[in-house]
Amino acid sequence: MKTEFEKMRSRELYDFSDPDIEASLIHAKKICARLQTMTIYDEDYRKTIEELIPGLPASATVCPPFHCDHGHGIELGEGVFVNSNCTFLNAGQIRIGRHTLIGPNCQIYTPQHPLDPVDRRKPQEYGLPVTIGEDCWLGGGVIVCPGVTIGDRCIIGAGSVVCRDIPSDSLAAGNPATVKRKLNGTQE
Repeated sequence: MKTEFEKMRSRELYDFSDPDIEASLIHAKKICARLQTMTIYDEDYRKTIEELIPGLPASATVCPPFHCDHGHGIELGEGVFVNSNCTFLNAGQIRIGRHTLIGPNCQIYTPQHPLDPVDRRKPQEYGLPVTIGEDCWLGGGVIVCPGVTIGDRCIIGAGSVVCRDIPSDSLAAGNPATVKRKLNGTQE
């Protein structure tokens, strides 16, 4: 029998009132609250952010303020930069590839609630993972919806809402975000 955590990370309907999930949420919220008074230059910043996001590469930066549900389950590659005031709701895994830049006020959502209104009254949801490739740039205020994959070397225009997968080497923008043109994909 799977735990509610195992269901959550397996895209299955899970109970978010489960005591273990609630404890994880409380842990993350307390660390996020501490981060609100820090900068990336403060002495305790690195220790605090690594307590929230285990396995964070030394070359990755997450600028406070930062908000998330759990912290664990966020995987950032080498050289990732997350600007200030971002929100990562990470019931599902969030994976961001190497050297990707996330602009200020971006939001990445993995929770998906049931479509049936009666089922939505219950403390249950799905965690649909989000994957963002390497060498991407998300402009300020981008929203990435549950279950979306953004390929490598993409640029997502500021204020866009990404609710469908975006193929590698694409410039996408709008609400909903659509591919405006292909990028050359050359690497420096």
